[in-house]
Amino acid sequence: MNEIKDALRGIEQNYKLFLQQQFTFIGALQHTRENAHDMIRPVASISQVQSYMDHNCNNSTDRRILNMFLNICNDLSKLCQKLESVHPHNSTTNDILRRCKVLLSHSNDLSSIRAKYPHDVVNHLSCNEAKNHFGGVVSLIPIVLDCIKEWITHTEKLSREVLQNVSGGNATSEKSAPQGAPDRAVISQTAPSVHLEVQTSANKKDNVQVQGNKHVWKKHLNDTKNHSGKLKSPWKPPGRHAF
Repeated sequence: MNEIKDALRGIEQNYKLFLQQQFTFIGALQHTRENAHDMIRPVASISQVQSYMDHNCNNSTDRRILNMFLNICNDLSKLCQKLESVHPHNSTTNDILRRCKVLLSHSNDLSSIRAKYPHDVVNHLSCNEAKNHFGGVVSLIPIVLDCIKEWITHTEKLSREVLQNVSGGNATSEKSAPQGAPDRAVISQTAPSVHLEVQTSANKKDNVQVQGNKHVWKKHLNDTKNHSGKLKSPWKPPGRHAF
C-alpha cells in the first residue's frame, strides 16, 4: 500500500504541473484539430489525443503538453495494475477499479464526463469549449485520481476492520483465560483441605478404634485376673463347741 501511495503522489505532482499549463493544453488541441480538419466533433478519447500528437502536431510546445497528458494517463493505467495486485476482493473496490480501467481505456468516450467541485478545470473553459469540445478530456485525470483515492480509502478501512476483528478475538481469549484461574485456585485450595478433613476423620476413627481396643483389652485383662486369681471368701475362726 505504501508503494501505491508513493506512485499516486508522484502522479499528483505531475498533474499539478499539467494544471498550470491547461491553457497550453487546450491551445495544442485546438491547433492539432485544425490541422486534422476535425473542428466539429469533441475531443472524446485518449486515442484521439494520441492521433493528434502523432499526425497533426507541428511544434514542440504542443507536442510536449500533449505528451505530458498521455504520460499521466499511462501512469494512471500502470497504477491501476498495481491496485489489482493488492485487490481486497470487495464489491465496492471492485466497482471503483473497474470504472478506472474503463475511463483510461484509449477508446472510451469521454465526452459525457465532467469533473465536479472541488475541481475547477471545466470552469476555466468557455461555455462552448466545455460543452462541445474539451469538457470531457480535461475532466479525465481528476476523476480517475479521485477514484483511486476512494479505492485506497476503502481498502485501508477493510484492513483496519480485519485487524480490529483479529485483535478483538485475541482480547476475548485473554479475558476468557483468567476466568478459569479462580476455579483452579478454589480446586487447589479445596483439595488439600478435603484431604486433610478425610485424614483427620480417619485419624479420629483410628483413635476411637485404638481406644476401644484398649478398653476391650483392659476389660479382658481384668476379667482374666478375676477368673484366675479370685480371692476365697474371708476366713472365719471356728466357733466354740459347747461342752
